[in-house]
Amino acid sequence: MGSETLRFRSYEPSDDDAVWELHQWAMRETGVDPSDVPGTDDLRAIQTTYIDPGGAFLVGIAESAPENGYEEGETAKTAETSALDALTTHDGRVVAMGGFMPNDAGHADERDRSGAAELHRMRVAPPYQRQGFGRKLIAELERRATAAGFESILATTSTRQSAALSFYPDQGYEEVERSTAGEYELVHYERRL
Repeated sequence: MGSETLRFRSYEPSDDDAVWELHQWAMRETGVDPSDVPGTDDLRAIQTTYIDPGGAFLVGIAESAPENGYEEGETAKTAETSALDALTTHDGRVVAMGGFMPNDAGHADERDRSGAAELHRMRVAPPYQRQGFGRKLIAELERRATAAGFESILATTSTRQSAALSFYPDQGYEEVERSTAGEYELVHYERRL
């Protein structure tokens, strides 16, 4: 694990641009065209989609720069620095994000589970991946969902997101079904809180 630290806080409207940029960057890194990801309107209405119905949306603020293997002056470093600059908000860089909403307020095509929360938009900026930030993010979201009275938590990912296919089971999530949405094969997970 790198030496970076991460501080979580609740989403603020001033985070909108950084949240959108992080979503786009993280999706491109998985080989998915961000404009092809269905249902992303929630990222343009975080307050009404996540928070108002009784959920939460968190941003992870990096306390230091990421470790990377670039030498000074390399083109990749310049592109990465530019991408990281786009994640800047009033108190640092938004390098992780994710939220949950009550299952009955979630996407109509998702599973219907009474007492469940749905995880959505779990993202970590590519230079900060594989440093435990995703585990810290999901643990904090689960802690908050438990405190809000949810009994279980649901997660859905595409088979195109190979890292997520191992991440959720590693965090104690059980695959409960698969479905399709357009060109995407979806894998549905669930975990009791």
